[in-house]
Amino acid sequence: MAEAAATPAVKGAGGLRKSKGELLFQMVNTLFMLLMVIITLYPFLYVAFSSVSESRQLMSHTGLLLGSKGFTWTAYKMVFKNPNIISGYLNTILIVGIGTTVNLLMTSLGAYVLSRKGVPWTRPIMLLIIFTMFFSGGLIPSYLLVNNWLHLGNTLLAVIIPGMISTWNLIILRTSFASIPEGLIESARIDGAEDFTILFRVVLPLSLPVMAVMVLFYAVGHWNAWFGAMIYLRERSLFPLQLILREILIQNSTTYMSGNAATEDVEAVSESIKYATIIVSTLPILMVYPFLQKYFVKGVMVGSVKG
Repeated sequence: MAEAAATPAVKGAGGLRKSKGELLFQMVNTLFMLLMVIITLYPFLYVAFSSVSESRQLMSHTGLLLGSKGFTWTAYKMVFKNPNIISGYLNTILIVGIGTTVNLLMTSLGAYVLSRKGVPWTRPIMLLIIFTMFFSGGLIPSYLLVNNWLHLGNTLLAVIIPGMISTWNLIILRTSFASIPEGLIESARIDGAEDFTILFRVVLPLSLPVMAVMVLFYAVGHWNAWFGAMIYLRERSLFPLQLILREILIQNSTTYMSGNAATEDVEAVSESIKYATIIVSTLPILMVYPFLQKYFVKGVMVGSVKG
């Protein structure tokens, strides 16, 4: 009688029996996640479809987006005819490449020193470093330091040097280095290895997942950065891609890219150009995520296990 009165169950994966309540929860949870995916994906699809839509049809279209309106590559052709886009791409790639390399080197050196036992004053130094997460000198002192004292104004180094080390990334990397067994470090010292050899031959190879996360964090930060370039750079030939994108989206500087379009078509063509520029500037960094995703969760969790 007790078995007959029990809640009906259904066999799931692996032979486990699931009650109707569990199945209902899974269905509701799945539907909710699908809804969130649609809400998240819709803006990107809207921009993608709009960038390849015919300008007049795009401007006259209302309602939910169901696809491109008159497929055309005109907006992309106009975007790549803009010399600022090409120079912005080159500058951004240069900043991301050099900046990320410098970031990883300096953050690794700092994290290694702060993670080793026996190094004096590590706790006060960490407190001072954490202090910079909440307080800074401000915009004007930073500008005077970079432009007047270091004389880095109007150079790409002005957007690389001031942000060589991220405090948050330093804490994550320090935690990862501290989790490496001390016996491995001592064994390397017994074999005659010095600190640089230990760092590059022992510590870093054992920290590849978290290093991949550092690459992702720093590279995305450099790719999306525009504020520092707006402050320190004056020559348009040095502008990164995101600063060019800001001009196109906020200052609406697309008229010179509209070609021979009639006056009444300039606004429509400008809208298509804006969407195409967004895709051009975001697609490369989006393509990096799949290659680093498998390291992402593991690397971030390393920094949350130990403090």
